[in-house]
Amino acid sequence: MNIRILNIRYLAVTLLCLTLGLAWAQQDNTASTAPATTMAAENAAAQPAATTETTPGKPEYVIGNDDVLTINVWKEPDISRSLPVRSDGKISLPLIGEIQASGKTPNELQSDISKGLRSYISEPEVTVIVQEQKSQRFNVLGQVLRPGSYLLNRPTTVLDAIAMAGGFRDFAKTKNIKVLRQQPDGKQASFAFNYKEAIKGANPAQNIELEPRDTIYVP
Repeated sequence: MNIRILNIRYLAVTLLCLTLGLAWAQQDNTASTAPATTMAAENAAAQPAATTETTPGKPEYVIGNDDVLTINVWKEPDISRSLPVRSDGKISLPLIGEIQASGKTPNELQSDISKGLRSYISEPEVTVIVQEQKSQRFNVLGQVLRPGSYLLNRPTTVLDAIAMAGGFRDFAKTKNIKVLRQQPDGKQASFAFNYKEAIKGANPAQNIELEPRDTIYVP
């Protein structure tokens, strides 16, 4: 009887050991895989989301009268030169003579010069750079200290333009300033500008950025 009891106890202890061993093995396996899984999740969360930024391209510059151009023709120093666009909108180059520049972009003028040179040079490589932008101007007229035409070679607002013109004369009607702009259809648009409001920060939208050939009139 005692031997049988001992055998039963031995089997019970053996089963208990096996059960505990399996439980510990499962726990160790879970402990070893959990950090890896957590680390992978953390790494994925730390990765920045892929973004695509698109910046609208500015329209290409259009050459105008009085602009100074640098024209380079590869391996042709006698043709390469810097020269201004004349008042008739043309420039003169050796071999091809006069060519229209005003109203064209640098890329368009490059193409025209290349076509003209192909009769004399095999596969000419031409580069046109606007060295000085002197055609982009605006006007300030009326009751300002220095009325006239000013270069528009950087972003310029109505307030900037008035400052460039020296400010107002004594009897200027600063509440009734007009900005006149020629539209593509030939019509003229008019924008009201109240100087006293603008310097107080009221209605900031009226302090528009000027475009070439805009005219500011101060009554």
